Amino acid sequence: MSIDVRPSPQALETLDWDKGDGLLPAVVQDADTLQVLMLGYVSAESLAATLAIGHMTFFSRSKQRLWTKGEQSGNVLVVQSISVDCDADTLLVLARPAGPTCHTGAESCFDGAPKDFLGGLDQLVAVREALRPSGSYTTSLFEGGIRRIAQKVGEEGVETALAGVAQDDEALLGEASDLLYHLLVLLRARGLSLEDARDVLEKRHR
Repeated sequence: MSIDVRPSPQALETLDWDKGDGLLPAVVQDADTLQVLMLGYVSAESLAATLAIGHMTFFSRSKQRLWTKGEQSGNVLVVQSISVDCDADTLLVLARPAGPTCHTGAESCFDGAPKDFLGGLDQLVAVREALRPSGSYTTSLFEGGIRRIAQKVGEEGVETALAGVAQDDEALLGEASDLLYHLLVLLRARGLSLEDARDVLEKRHR
């Protein structure tokens, strides 16, 4: 089950707080790359704070107080969804990090935690679309407009098909990578994302 990112007393009542003496472990994943970022513990009060402000708030066992991730560094975790496991005693949080999650400056507190690179690239494209940094090839694509981006997708599609027929694996992978990148840009230019395309594929699979 999922909990909306807003106060929900009904949802809170389903959780088994007794098993962990008033605390529940919360596994936090990057909403885009699905990389496991950290593990923390929440109390009923910290979970209510999370739902109220939208930033992941834990109960610090060492400091014995509520602790909002990034309250000093600014590297907050913006919560997208919260799910409860089958025993109602563990939370899975999908969040978008506003910077490194680990105090060491690493993306994740788990060294080498796997992640979906394509999802991360999609978010980078989204940032480029919003900020339009000068000197960026992605910026130049967005400023060229939909037709130019669509033309690039067409060109890369043809080059990928030709590589599949007449070139080696390295060439095919190179062209396929170019195609995927430009397709992400095209989707974003239309206000869509990789996640939207995944949703369509998932529905078809069902």
